[in-house]
Amino acid sequence: MKYRHIKKWILLAGIVLSAVASHFSGTINSYYLQIVIFIGINITLAVSLNLINGYTGQFSLGHAGFMAIGAYVSAYLSTEHSSAFFKAFGTNFFSIALLFIGVLIAGGLVASVAGLIVGVPSLRLKGDYLAIVTLGFGEIIRVLIQNTDAVGGPRGYSGIASYTTLFWTYSVAAITIYVVVSLIDSTYGRGFLTVRDDEVAAEAVGINTTRYKVTAFVLGAFFAGVAGGLYAHSTTYINPSGFDFQRSIEIVIMVILGGMGSTAGVTFAAILLTLLLEYLRFVSGYEWLPEIVRRIAQNRVIIYSLVLIALMLLRPQGLFGRLPRRGIPVGGMAASRRTKLPAASA
Repeated sequence: MKYRHIKKWILLAGIVLSAVASHFSGTINSYYLQIVIFIGINITLAVSLNLINGYTGQFSLGHAGFMAIGAYVSAYLSTEHSSAFFKAFGTNFFSIALLFIGVLIAGGLVASVAGLIVGVPSLRLKGDYLAIVTLGFGEIIRVLIQNTDAVGGPRGYSGIASYTTLFWTYSVAAITIYVVVSLIDSTYGRGFLTVRDDEVAAEAVGINTTRYKVTAFVLGAFFAGVAGGLYAHSTTYINPSGFDFQRSIEIVIMVILGGMGSTAGVTFAAILLTLLLEYLRFVSGYEWLPEIVRRIAQNRVIIYSLVLIALMLLRPQGLFGRLPRRGIPVGGMAASRRTKLPAASA
């Protein structure tokens, strides 16, 4: 009970701090402000993917596809239909906030529907097969957007209002963390860990593993869609190439780097990797460095490979992850401290 109250206070503190930071954001250099906003967006993306890959034990490579859906849906609604909305409600702080919240939720809901569509038929698959299906889904979404003239096609979609602030970014990040942590800590949420640790045993005791996996996919897709909406209204221009396979890999790296199933870990990894990639942009411009170093700094795929190799050699469980005891999975240790199992579901 005490822990539940602590989580609520953490959520409230996160939103209050976001409001305070947003108030003073006018004094921050616009470049650094953009980086801080990108960090918050990446936290939301990493924590939402951690629900799928870390807590439920699936392997999704299509998170950028859900992000793209949320970005384009929210951007289209706020750009094409804002005039009618403001005519009805006026143009003021509260109407803008209401519009922004509405388009973010709409983008998240459409993304979650996409998660349901891809989840129901594909989540009976496991491992590499599931990864291939989700990878294909992400590429299909990107190609569909690229061939849709209503949202700019390959030229991209511009003229998006700049609604994203530190307050909105970190409020969404705080809500995402709160929802995921509360879900996993609940009686129902323990089923996710059971599915991850031993899917066969979970099915044997009557747990509907497909429903748990679809739930993780739908919820993760929703928050990825909301993050996409924040991204679109921060950059004010989006392009299909910004949601490619490399973007999905970037989010997966954050989850692996922080530690699968560790919310604190993936949050820290999202901050670390965002700053690292931004720093490498400067490194690639240092003419005094050897040519090969600058070329490596420009190629993110090489950087991701080096990070993964170093991680597997030095700390395979991730920065905040824990190695399992012999014969007991990490999720099993967490589950063993609890007294109740999730109710069997049909």
